[in-house]
Amino acid sequence: MFDKYIAAVIQLDTTTCYEDNLKAAADFIGEAHARRAKLVTLPENWTYQGDDYLDYAEEMPGGRLATMLSELAAKYGMWIHSGSSSEKNENPSDPRPHNTSMLFNPKGELVAKYRKIHASDMDVAGAHAYRESDHKCPGSKIVVYDTEDVGKLGLSICYDLRFPELFRLMALDGADLFFVPSSFYLMTGKDHWDVLLQSRAIENSCYLLAGAQCGVKYDGPTYGRSLIIDPWGNIIAKASDKPCVITAEIDSAYRQKVKKQVITLENRRNDVYRLAKA
Repeated sequence: MFDKYIAAVIQLDTTTCYEDNLKAAADFIGEAHARRAKLVTLPENWTYQGDDYLDYAEEMPGGRLATMLSELAAKYGMWIHSGSSSEKNENPSDPRPHNTSMLFNPKGELVAKYRKIHASDMDVAGAHAYRESDHKCPGSKIVVYDTEDVGKLGLSICYDLRFPELFRLMALDGADLFFVPSSFYLMTGKDHWDVLLQSRAIENSCYLLAGAQCGVKYDGPTYGRSLIIDPWGNIIAKASDKPCVITAEIDSAYRQKVKKQVITLENRRNDVYRLAKA
């Protein structure tokens, strides 16, 4: 059981320059360490944003990104959640990479990996049609990892946020904290970002870390406004519209206090409805 610690969320304005993106992330991870963070997370698709995404898909582990994050986790003695980036598909018949998150422990070991389950296929008025399933291969495994140090961590990516059943299953599996690395469009973010994230935290009495993209990308403007949310639904840290690090305290005792007051997990009606993994 963990006690209290500082968590950090990194917000980035990712470009088409892989080298610059890796350097920006490494610098912010160093800043998070300087601010006493024990756990840090990054945004979605932060190693590259552009049309040539296949050229930047990597092996996980084995690729340059995994090596860098492993070394930084060991150097700083901290937990690093990789946000998400493109992972090479081991299936030779499917060229689409996975949208994948990695979790490294303070020894630099890769201890968990999650592939985005829900592909973002949307056509929003005022924005544009987007079909992630055309160029990313969805995953099929729900991942909760017990660190025994910073709590049980539930992994998700961006569009997963719109499927509360995923978060409920992770909470039922004991998750204390959710990751939601994202690259939200401005059109959806301005109306949906805060309320969806707060809802997932409130429904499950969990902390939530949401690292986001900011700035204008090759396919339009992103929303930014990375958040850290507590189990009551309070926004306890929020980024502005520029690359930065935000931090907040994660408190196990506070989460347990909230769970005892809002007992939604215990009040579920298993005699009327059921939710189960496939």
